[in-house]
Formats: sequence, structure tokens, C-alpha cells
Amino acid sequence: MGRGHDPALAELGEEELIRRLGAFAPPGQFQDDGAILAARGPLVLNTDVLVEGRHFSDATTEPFDAGWRAAAANLSDLAAMGCTDALGITVGLVAPAQTRWSWVQGVYEGLQACLNAHGAGAILGGDCSGGEQRILALSAVGELATAAGAEAGGDAIRRGDGQPGDVLIASGPHGLSRLGLALLQDTLAPGVRDGLDPDLVDRARAAHRRPRARFDAVRALRASRPAACPWRVGGTDSSDGLAVAVEALAAAGGCQAVLQRSALPLDPAMAALDQAEAWCLSGGEDFELVLALAPPWAAALMAALPGAVPLGVLRSSLGSEARLIWQDGIAVSAGETAYRHFQA
Repeated sequence: MGRGHDPALAELGEEELIRRLGAFAPPGQFQDDGAILAARGPLVLNTDVLVEGRHFSDATTEPFDAGWRAAAANLSDLAAMGCTDALGITVGLVAPAQTRWSWVQGVYEGLQACLNAHGAGAILGGDCSGGEQRILALSAVGELATAAGAEAGGDAIRRGDGQPGDVLIASGPHGLSRLGLALLQDTLAPGVRDGLDPDLVDRARAAHRRPRARFDAVRALRASRPAACPWRVGGTDSSDGLAVAVEALAAAGGCQAVLQRSALPLDPAMAALDQAEAWCLSGGEDFELVLALAPPWAAALMAALPGAVPLGVLRSSLGSEARLIWQDGIAVSAGETAYRHFQA
């Protein structure tokens, strides 16, 4: 092969592809049939599948960014469970035979860069297969910190652990990723696009292309816990949209969530956009954390975590009521437009 030649996977073959992919893992990692992990506490395992045309496309996502986003999505799920880092990820790659090595290389460079940026372990292994479209199936493993004397897994964040009276906290702004997608797809009206603050444009594109898992928010959560508060945290990440995340917390805890419209976690620079509220509630892929905490802990976290916003509260539900309402009692409907799998 000549210098600079970019072979298709059909030219490389499986053995050469795996040899090349091994360069993105610790030396010798790909030589065995599995990864051996040493852990002191409970392990958290999660899996995400990203499908070309639904989660990434060449029109809006460079290969490096596809890899970064795939890793960030998995790391965000670990953070949502209470992990402060990751031991590593495995990668299942499906791609058509005509896929160029440069695309695969870019994806794995993005995966590796995201892990490095988070200080979150290594690529531990995986599998590869030919197929009709490109698919990335990632699994991530994280270690859950457990306080001395606590039950195994006692320091996890769980969706169902929110209770009436808890304050709902968002770890950061929402809607930026959806704005970034609109900018990348060039679907904003020219007058709207041209009137945007250049710094906002940069933040929005970065939020969509290279999101960050909020391990820092979990560390702040642990550090800010008042001595009088037992470990009990309801939480999830907002990858499918803020409204969906809050509704999931409320449903899992048998509660109703009451949101303050004036307290939505919007970047101030995008607040004037007509779509701002809808994108904040249901734009998705912001990868922030949404937490339900006892009021003293919520106050301590907001003091410790810049950008954290109180959204509202959980209260008792009669079962027949809407799970998600505004303070005036009107049901929040923006979540209906959020991304949900298997919808036509």
C-alpha cells in the first residue's frame, strides 16, 4: 500500500483491523479474550448503542466527535449512578466493508481523547463485525465509592430514591446541545443565526460535539453532604431531555415534580430565542445531572457547584395526577417532543 493510502475495512481484514485498534488500548490489552479488572468497591456497568443516522452522521459529526460523544454518553451514565470516574470501556464496532480506516481511526482517537480528558480509564477491548450501517456499542465500567460501614452499593444515585420535599437540582444549563445541532444542520433562520453571540455559537457547537460527563458534580455532591444527611440521592442524567429526566425521577419515586418556569437552567445568552424553553426542556443530549436532594444538602451542593440550578421540588402524588407540572398547576408538555426510542 502506498504512502497515505486509506484502505477500506475489506482491504484490511479483521486481523489487521484488530491489530490497529490495539494501538488505542494499553500494551497487550487486545491479546486476550477479556479484560481483568481490580476493584475495591461495587462496580457499575452500563451499555449504550449509537446508530448511524440516529445518533451521528457525517453531515454533522466528524469521526473524532462521534467517538468522543459515544464515550461521553457512557461516562455520563456512570456519573448518574454516583461514580466519580471510570475503569474503562469496551467497544463493539459494526461497519460496512467499504468503510475507510480513517473513519475508524478518527472514532477511536475521539474515544481515547474523551477518556483522557475525564481521567477515566482505558479502552479495554471489544469486538468488530461487518454490517449494513455503522454502529458503536459501548459498555463502561465504573467503581462506586462506598463510605465505611455503608451497605454495598449504598452510595449509589438511584432514580427511585427521591422523596416528597426534595429539591430538584440541575448540574448545569440545558438546550445548548440542541442549539449546537441546529447550527451544524444550518436550520436556524439567517436573521436568528447571524444575531447570535459568537461565544454562544462556540459553546453550543462544543456542547453538541464534545459533551462532558459530570463526574465533577458527583465529587461536589459527595463533598457537600451535610453530616446530618444520610446518603439518599435521587438522580439521572438528562441525555434524553430535561423534562424526561425529571419525569423519570418523579415516576420512579412515586412523586409529582413541580417546576419553576423562572428557574429553568438556560444559558442567559440563548434565553431570547423562541425555541429556548422547548430546547431547554426537551432538546436532549446535554448530559447534565438532575438530582433530588433533601433541602439542606441541595443548598450545600449549590454553594459548592458553580452553575447548579434549583428547578423545583418533588411532592406527594395521588397517582392520577400529571407527573410533571409548573408551579401554577399546568402540566408540562414539552417532554412529549423529547427523543424516545422506537417512536415512528
